[in-house]
Amino acid sequence: MGYEHIKVEFNDGLGTITLKRPPVNILNIAMMDEVNDVLGSWQDNKELKVVLFNAEGKCFSAGVDVGEHVGDLAPKMIKSFHGMFRLMDKLGALTAASVFGSCLGGGCELAVFCDLVIADETAKFGQPEIQVGVLPPIAAQTMPRIIGMKAAMDLILSGRIISAQEAANIGLINKVVQKDHLLNETDEFVQPYLSLSAEVIRVTKKTIKAGLLDDFEPSLKVIEDIYLNELMKTDDAQEGLKAFLEKRKPVWKNS
Repeated sequence: MGYEHIKVEFNDGLGTITLKRPPVNILNIAMMDEVNDVLGSWQDNKELKVVLFNAEGKCFSAGVDVGEHVGDLAPKMIKSFHGMFRLMDKLGALTAASVFGSCLGGGCELAVFCDLVIADETAKFGQPEIQVGVLPPIAAQTMPRIIGMKAAMDLILSGRIISAQEAANIGLINKVVQKDHLLNETDEFVQPYLSLSAEVIRVTKKTIKAGLLDDFEPSLKVIEDIYLNELMKTDDAQEGLKAFLEKRKPVWKNS
């Protein structure tokens, strides 16, 4: 099936989803629904070993479409956005991201939610949502588990952007490679897993998650409730989003 905003391939156990919404792969509802369609179609694929997210254009992804955060679209946007992570969580296959350039907001959440992340030296990671009066729900759920509470508090509450090397140093990603070597290095990066049993990968990944005694779904439901029913009802969340769209500084009411 052809898609407008993504390119999809499946070869020898490797399913590749390429983000291609120029120039900076802003994730809108239509694009995320396409990703969800693919991930849904792969749920019962016994041959699937690795799902790789990569991108065309200037960068991996500059984030989710801010215009779709406002008004009646917010619940639909959250449903589509979180749908990707729910389907990835259920998939059982190993997930990987190959990142270059800006990897911010929802784009950063998509990349670092993956089990494995390779990036070239141009990659920049960050969750700048707090600066426009909202928060990154998936990062709030996963980052403390990936990099620890202190580092997660710093990144999520400051909204600062970090280099690929700093991301690797704090354990947010696995590997940094030279600028022009990402394509070949990504092939090498995923190759060892493609020689394994798809079923054994699924069972092993399930075991690692069980060892953490941590379930994604219940905590995400609580986070969604806070996001939609507390955060989005504040004056400052609406002001922050409006200010971003109007290209001005927000004027906070602290309410």
